[in-house]
Amino acid sequence: MPAQDASQTPPPPPSVEEKWDHFTRETFAYFTLGAGAFDAAVSQATRSAPLYGRHWNAYPKRFGASVTDIATQNFFGDFLLASAFHEDTRYLRRGPPHKLWPRIGYAISRSVVVRKDSGGETFNFANVAGTAMSAALSNAYYPPVSRTAREAATNWGTSVAGSGLANLMPEFWPDFRSFVKRHLPRLHR
Repeated sequence: MPAQDASQTPPPPPSVEEKWDHFTRETFAYFTLGAGAFDAAVSQATRSAPLYGRHWNAYPKRFGASVTDIATQNFFGDFLLASAFHEDTRYLRRGPPHKLWPRIGYAISRSVVVRKDSGGETFNFANVAGTAMSAALSNAYYPPVSRTAREAATNWGTSVAGSGLANLMPEFWPDFRSFVKRHLPRLHR
């Protein structure tokens, strides 16, 4: 589902079933596999948690852990806690009428600011607490050396920050596609 423009009338608040659908669409998307592959590659290159080893045979384990992290964050944040706290975690993009830097700031801020089902904005409890729950759950499948409070806190912090950076995709992807259509029509066919 494409991100809706924030300058338009916001969509009605999602039902619990629609929050479940949002969770499944986000989790079972190609982007999840790409993000998991990227996260695992960064972890492998920087030799950061989860510490499965230094050789490339550790990469598949890191990839599996990364995709599981994303799936559990989506479950806790986009479904379970969003339903409990009555938050609408769907991303509404600002779009081209706004300047570049305010759009970037808005996209990143959505990791800690969210719309309430009743209207208005609030602290994004679903994302912040959901990523904490996911970080705690990761102790079930991370190797023992990566099961420390410090590693869990780092995982939580980078996940909250990463969710803000991930919002740059729905904010700017439609602009990029439009640019490609206009300037490279042969590639778009």
